[in-house]
Amino acid sequence: MPRIKHVHLFLLVVGVFLVWNIVTYYTLVNKSNAKEQSVEKLLEVRLSKLQARISAQLEQNKQLLQQLQGQIKNDNAVTQETVKKEITNERDKIEDDTVTEWPEAKVIPVLMIACDRPTVSRSLDKLLEHRPSAEKFPIIVSQDCGHQETANIIQSYVTNKNISGIAHIKHPDLSDIKLDWPQKKFSGYYKIARHYKWALNQVFNVFNFSAVIIVEDDLDIAPDFFEYFSATYKLLHSDPLLWCVSAWNDNGKAELISDKEAEKLYRTDFFPGLGWMIERKIWMELESKWPQTFWDDWMRHPEQRRNRECIRPEVCRTSTFGKKGVSKGLYFDLHLRFIHLNSKYVPFTSMDLSYLQKEQYDSDFVKTVYEAPPLSAEEVFGGLHPEESAVRVQYTTKDDFKRIAKMLGIMDDFKAGVPRAAYRGVVSFMFRGRRVYVAPPSDWTGYDTTWT
Repeated sequence: MPRIKHVHLFLLVVGVFLVWNIVTYYTLVNKSNAKEQSVEKLLEVRLSKLQARISAQLEQNKQLLQQLQGQIKNDNAVTQETVKKEITNERDKIEDDTVTEWPEAKVIPVLMIACDRPTVSRSLDKLLEHRPSAEKFPIIVSQDCGHQETANIIQSYVTNKNISGIAHIKHPDLSDIKLDWPQKKFSGYYKIARHYKWALNQVFNVFNFSAVIIVEDDLDIAPDFFEYFSATYKLLHSDPLLWCVSAWNDNGKAELISDKEAEKLYRTDFFPGLGWMIERKIWMELESKWPQTFWDDWMRHPEQRRNRECIRPEVCRTSTFGKKGVSKGLYFDLHLRFIHLNSKYVPFTSMDLSYLQKEQYDSDFVKTVYEAPPLSAEEVFGGLHPEESAVRVQYTTKDDFKRIAKMLGIMDDFKAGVPRAAYRGVVSFMFRGRRVYVAPPSDWTGYDTTWT
């Protein structure tokens, strides 16, 4: 009996132990599940709040976008004509403010920008050969770089008793320009811009001239170079929507110009450079914001151009022999060496240039271009309809223009949306003996600055 009692007691203890373990297990499991449920509930609450905040932010962004779209629509409602009137009024105000202080120039110096080319003598010889008057066209050679051989050559002209009206000034700041790594390869362009600013300040603020013709030390000039600038200066001075005269045609290759029309001049929206003339009032406007580099492209931006125009010739009055330079000769080999320099003397000062006055020019130009029969670039290239002496090839997109330009051999790039040599979006040139106008539609309203 005692043994049986011990067995019962043992079984009872084992049973109690098992029951206690089972109860403990289920208690712990329930607690874990409750905890997981609590975490899940917390996460759900937080996600709901985050979603609500995101929805509110999206609604705010939508409202802001609608406001901006409305503002853009309102801005675009300003017509091109209104903009032109504003620019004309502002330019007239500049003219009114300056005409009393700076009257029509009696003397127009030639500013030659020089550096380290001993061949500067070639450019100087051409200027002296074709210069009609040392008194009216004094030559100022502004030298950068500190290159002694070049300096000696320039100085030999200054000290030559048989030559008058020539001066040699030297840029005093020859220091290196500190640039970060990506810009270091452009240091030459930074120095050129710095030199230009200093030299133009000398002409206008030290020597006190009212206008200037700017050339570089690698340019040849045409026999009527001075005649051209003498005649066009009167237009520049009197027309508030002209801001420069240039001797250069970017599409001036022999096959793209009419040598028989050497007297033909154009208005252009594109700043050509390479032998150009401005007045002091324009420099007063540009001086304070002159760029650190790539000054010529900067001149082509709308903020500087302000819908003003330049005069350019059909046939170039300058050409360049300067393969050596900061561009390493690449642009020279591809394009510049093919430019045709005018060889015929045109008596511009005895000619009537009133056709270049804005109102008359625009009316005649638009009529001539859009009355020309339309052909495709392929038809022009193939010589179809040879009976038409002038034709129009229309483009509507940037890619259209570039395709046409490449096919017909003209420059295909844009600067701030303006094709080289363009006026009102139209580029005029010769192709296999006939005049071609690559033109936008007749309802053209202005340049698209995204076309670059």
